[in-house]
Amino acid sequence: MTHSIADNINTVHTEIARMCDHAGVATATPRLLAVSKVQPKERVIAALEAGQRNFGENRVQEAEERWIELKAQYLDIKLHLIGSLQTNKAAKAVELFDEIQSVDRVKLAKALAKEMTAQNRQLPVYLQVNTGAEEQKGGVMASALPELLEACQKLGLNVHGLMCIPPSDDDPSLHFALLKKLAKQLNLKHLSMGMSNDYALAAAMGATDIRVGTAIFGDRKYS
Repeated sequence: MTHSIADNINTVHTEIARMCDHAGVATATPRLLAVSKVQPKERVIAALEAGQRNFGENRVQEAEERWIELKAQYLDIKLHLIGSLQTNKAAKAVELFDEIQSVDRVKLAKALAKEMTAQNRQLPVYLQVNTGAEEQKGGVMASALPELLEACQKLGLNVHGLMCIPPSDDDPSLHFALLKKLAKQLNLKHLSMGMSNDYALAAAMGATDIRVGTAIFGDRKYS
């Protein structure tokens, strides 16, 4: 298992670098976030043993169960929240994570700002954009993004960039292009986009953060 996951990580890095070179992307190679949602502990440890240090988690409770012990063992782990966050879990999220990529409403921004002040932890945040205008999905609508960004900045949040999760049946390039356009308009430099099925395309289109789960760990096993 260790050898397989190490090979998968190397393959993803190689493909990202190849696509960046092919597209003439001028930015540095995107940061790879290994998405460990619902993955067995032994697979996560295999990734750690292979040198992977940036991980994405979707849920605060699952991350708490898995990472408190592992972060004590591997001191250079960086943990990124990439799933929706309820305001009543803001305190635990600020305590546990190193970056939050799913801020999508002012109420959540206020809760995070309050907790960051209380805990003296100023975490980078990304604003999640609902580029497909899907009712069932989190994320701020593109038209409301400038207002959310202004509110976050007034609260003192360190907004690094934008994140999106394109609709599964759409051409992701349209959504990546929109996110890049919005970031440029708002003078934000970081783009979290691309997953296991489209990470190479995202790299070619200027992603600075890529979130890859199954292409590293294999299929998830839901209980």
